[in-house]
Amino acid sequence: MSRAPPAFDPTALRRLDHYDGTLARRTYLALREAIVALRIAPGSALRKEEICRQLGVSRSPVSEAVTRLAAEGLIDIVPQAGSFVARLSMREIREGAFLREAIEVAAIEHLVPIIKEDQLRTLRRNLSMQAVILDDGDIAGFYELDGRMHALLLDFTGFRRIARIAESAWVHVDRARQLILPMGDRVRRTLDEHRAILTALEARDAPAAREAMRSHLRQLMTVLAPLEMERPDLFHPEDYG
Repeated sequence: MSRAPPAFDPTALRRLDHYDGTLARRTYLALREAIVALRIAPGSALRKEEICRQLGVSRSPVSEAVTRLAAEGLIDIVPQAGSFVARLSMREIREGAFLREAIEVAAIEHLVPIIKEDQLRTLRRNLSMQAVILDDGDIAGFYELDGRMHALLLDFTGFRRIARIAESAWVHVDRARQLILPMGDRVRRTLDEHRAILTALEARDAPAAREAMRSHLRQLMTVLAPLEMERPDLFHPEDYG
């Protein structure tokens, strides 16, 4: 028996004034953020007319955004059926994790001998804010600071394209990661792992930095792996063979 697609709630989209850029770019960012944050459930049928009404735009920027998101693997366009938010794929998640580990482990090794003191101060402030916001129980806020820390590390390498490549590789992991955000114990361990990465950077210890980053990224996959069995409704059926 086929499953009915989840109901699409257009109120999951944030107003376009939250974003910068052209109308088409802001429409794309609003849809992308809602999909990655799982505010629009995997498998949901997208209703372009409802999106237009919610965002106050014509069909053109919505169609452009859908096409772009389909190219990223976040939307499935099915002829004669419509557009659907792509279900999660553990195969894509594993591939994304593999690519992100390769990038970030190489980046941290590159960074050890060249990182500047002001950059270390920026990372220390980020970690201090992570601790404070976690004590306040703001898991979503912690998640944003977590992403910011990883972005800073990539930015400090001086390679301009690396962050964009890593973000593209990580997008499917990022979606699945939303499912574990309420796990307070995992978030606490994440903070400890971030501190280990910073400690290794401060010590200019390349082997320790590599191992701290590798361990941190692999812990996430350890938590994510059981999700395809626990929440089969969110995953592509073909992932089960």
